[in-house]
Amino acid sequence: MATPPISSPGPQQQRTAPRHARSAWSGVLIGVGIAAFVDETVFHQLLHWHHFYDRSTPDIGLVSDGLFHAFGWFAVVIGLFMVGDLRRRAALAGRVLAGGVLLGAGGFQLYDGTVQHKLMGLHQIRYHVDLTPYDLTWNILAVLFLAAGAFLLRTARRVNSPS
Repeated sequence: MATPPISSPGPQQQRTAPRHARSAWSGVLIGVGIAAFVDETVFHQLLHWHHFYDRSTPDIGLVSDGLFHAFGWFAVVIGLFMVGDLRRRAALAGRVLAGGVLLGAGGFQLYDGTVQHKLMGLHQIRYHVDLTPYDLTWNILAVLFLAAGAFLLRTARRVNSPS
């Protein structure tokens, strides 16, 4: 009995196969944008705890907040365009997208908490208080987001890998 020849997937199969890397990257962009939006809205605008750049005048701080806000929304919009393209091609991997969102949000938050707060000193979470509980909370949440995103990506790989 002859074995059937191995053939490459046809155009329909290629079109509908999930695109994991693209789904993950679109999620990362959306996650970065969401984290930036929450940071900007809650800590900059509602609580007035800091600006994106606090080492100058309040006017410069407001301008830096506007640029930061625009960056966050550009990331979300680009990510959503990528999601729309993946959906149109029936190639969106939902679990991978969710994992990417968590990785993007956690990565942004960890970068913000370590590089911008501590290494570059652009701003702190708050001023005139003991920063330790704020820094720990900020960075622990970031690590939890990263771990949850990595878990989703890992389980998505297991679910879609051939046995």
